[in-house]
Amino acid sequence: MISEELKAELLDVGMEAARQAGALLRDGRPADLAVAATKTSPIDVVTEMDIAAEKLITGILAERRPDDGLLGEEGADTPGTSGVRWVVDPLDGTVNYLYGLPSWGVSIAAEYGGETVVGVVAAPMRGEVYHAVLGGGAWLGTARLACRPAAPLDQALVGTGFAYVQTRRAHQADVAQRIIPLVRDIRRGGSAALDLCDVAAGRLDGYYERGLNPWDLAAGELIAREAGAVTGGRPGEPASGELALAASPAVFASLQPLLEEAGAWHD
Repeated sequence: MISEELKAELLDVGMEAARQAGALLRDGRPADLAVAATKTSPIDVVTEMDIAAEKLITGILAERRPDDGLLGEEGADTPGTSGVRWVVDPLDGTVNYLYGLPSWGVSIAAEYGGETVVGVVAAPMRGEVYHAVLGGGAWLGTARLACRPAAPLDQALVGTGFAYVQTRRAHQADVAQRIIPLVRDIRRGGSAALDLCDVAAGRLDGYYERGLNPWDLAAGELIAREAGAVTGGRPGEPASGELALAASPAVFASLQPLLEEAGAWHD
């Protein structure tokens, strides 16, 4: 079992790394920012700033917690010996960042024994830093977060996202077409970490997406859960790359079977 002292230390390290990386991304964005590489497809991009932010974060973690493991979106993958592993997305919402849109963030989570125990999401253009510690609630600065009260599905505002692989994107559009008539409306923000934090903050009633990676999901899922949201994937399964869903309890109970029926979990 992890001690409260270790949780507090991990939170402190995660907050420092997220804030510094967020400041670098906000203040250091070049006017001529260009694509440095692509990932799953030509439209799934990496910029020089993704790489710079991950380098900054890994440097802080190596200095403060040298024995910990690390999994980072831009290639960092070390096992560690302490039982702690950091799961890092240095820039979630890269396409938004590339275009100068404000919906992007830095996502840093700490796992202990395979369980997420600390999550931090910094959203510099919002001036916000979200955090959660397992069993300690979810917070935006000093304000404790709570997901929205129960609402019928037809009054729910639901966020989602779309893949950069064309065949998967086409199927996701079909799923969204089935969901849209049943809810208040759909939003597509472009950052899974911020969508999950928006569920925690009551700005969305729910959020779902297929194809997320661990670094997209880890911090925001804990923040949403600690704010009282229900999180999961397919029925009986945890949130994963197959399907991730976070919502207020009543919306979760209505939305999960609809996503299952619509085949949101496959391509």
